[in-house]
Amino acid sequence: MDKTLAGKVALVAGATRGAGRGIAVALGEAGATVYCTGRSTQERRSEMDRPETIEETAALVSAAGGQGIAVRVDHLVPDEVRELVARIEREQGALHILVNDIFGATRIEWGKTVWESDLEFGLHSLRLAIDTHAITSHFAIPLLLKTPGGLVIEINDGTEAYNGTRYRNSFFYDLSKAAVLRMGFALGHELKSRGATGLSLTPGWLRSEAMLEAFGVREDNWREAIARVPGFAIAESPAFVGRAVVALASDPEVARWSGQSLSSGQLARVYGFTDLDGSQPDAWRHMLDSEKGEVDVAAYR
Repeated sequence: MDKTLAGKVALVAGATRGAGRGIAVALGEAGATVYCTGRSTQERRSEMDRPETIEETAALVSAAGGQGIAVRVDHLVPDEVRELVARIEREQGALHILVNDIFGATRIEWGKTVWESDLEFGLHSLRLAIDTHAITSHFAIPLLLKTPGGLVIEINDGTEAYNGTRYRNSFFYDLSKAAVLRMGFALGHELKSRGATGLSLTPGWLRSEAMLEAFGVREDNWREAIARVPGFAIAESPAFVGRAVVALASDPEVARWSGQSLSSGQLARVYGFTDLDGSQPDAWRHMLDSEKGEVDVAAYR
């Protein structure tokens, strides 16, 4: 990848695994310095209790050609986020790209109404999905605004076209994803007059570490799962949404997307990037079209 982001400083909040890791590594490939934050380190796991660590992500960023810096941060704790931003300013003097990719819920109570759900867990999942983004933006955006042309991306699950008219199978999950969409819209409004851009971005059916594990496959043989779940044919690697972020951050006219809800598959058609296998999967377009009748999955890669 061309070093289009050499000299740029990025913060990927929630870079331990999945989309966050894919985004951090893609930014590194483009030459950026990337602060990789999360709660899972070599010394201590978060409540997710998974093996991936922020140190691993930072090492992958550096191996890709950027500079990866791992910082353990609980984004629910304002003082920790404040110190993170102060450190970025001390060490780099600027912040050009902020990616809010924090969630970290340990489970989702699919199919349960608000009155059937575990209230304590449901409220905690909302804090993980919403409060973390608001706290991080509160402290990081003032530094980002010191340099014209900054970009803030809210990572979500689902586009406005899909989420806006469909129930996402859980009261608390539905609410959290609707809120992140609105954050992208609100930040677009607040940043546009200040020389920066805010928007929301979603990957499609993501082949995260947890998803591959659930399907009993690896990234190098993921297609074996299609026989059991045909829809998995539209799945995409974390690198794909990472390339979407790089395309946005490298676009001198990125302000045209201000406040919008975007997807990796949509942006691939605009900017021409591909997934690792050379395809351009468009999961959200596929899901919308498949509701109208049977479609050929191959037409959406």
